Amino acid sequence: MNDRPVWLITGATGMAAATARLAAERGLRVFIASLVEEECRTLAESTGGAYQAGDLSVTACANAAVARCLEVFGRVDALFNAAGISGRRYGDGPVHECTDQGWDTTLAVNLRSVFLMCRAALGPMLERKRGAILNMASVSALSPEPRHFAAHAYAAAKGGIVALTTSMAACYAPMGIRVNAIAPGLVRTPMSRRAQGDAGIIEFMKTKQPLVEGFIEPEDVARAAVFLLSDDARAITGETFVVDAGWRLS
Repeated sequence: MNDRPVWLITGATGMAAATARLAAERGLRVFIASLVEEECRTLAESTGGAYQAGDLSVTACANAAVARCLEVFGRVDALFNAAGISGRRYGDGPVHECTDQGWDTTLAVNLRSVFLMCRAALGPMLERKRGAILNMASVSALSPEPRHFAAHAYAAAKGGIVALTTSMAACYAPMGIRVNAIAPGLVRTPMSRRAQGDAGIIEFMKTKQPLVEGFIEPEDVARAAVFLLSDDARAITGETFVVDAGWRLS
């Protein structure tokens, strides 16, 4: 019988991929759930894990991801809800400019998917009276930056994740399940390509995130995520752990 822990990670690029690779390096079994099958397959193969592709904002797909993880590995020890999008191409922006599609799509992918995955994963965790959940928030929910990052649907989704995390932590602590959030600053991922190509934002980030003088690397977030999901953080729950390279203080 293989007793190595199983971590279910949503998302297959950026911070999700960096976390999956680090977890695999440390001997954990990794299950990937995300939208694009090719990205899932590539990451699963490189980490020796398994995957299920699907739209995690759809109930059946979220349930299928957890069911497939249980089928392959027999357990779910931890869930990292890392999948998400920028809603700008759908019309996210300041409230007076945000479109219906921008609002609905951004909240569905970034918040509804978290709810659905948590609900699906909690079943097996409650049976074992043990588990860890980490939800992807954002520094934008805690410290707005209107000059370059006025995406209000995205901020609302991430703020909802912070509130959901706190409420879940209070509810499930007596059942042995920890729930935390991680709130990165601006990270060098496929989702931040717009910012990476903007000379004004590049210059701005030199002082906005002074510890790295620019963009945070996905591996910086992955190391924090692995800590929060591991037994090293067994006494930590209900926290929003910020990895922002000084964003809030600058």
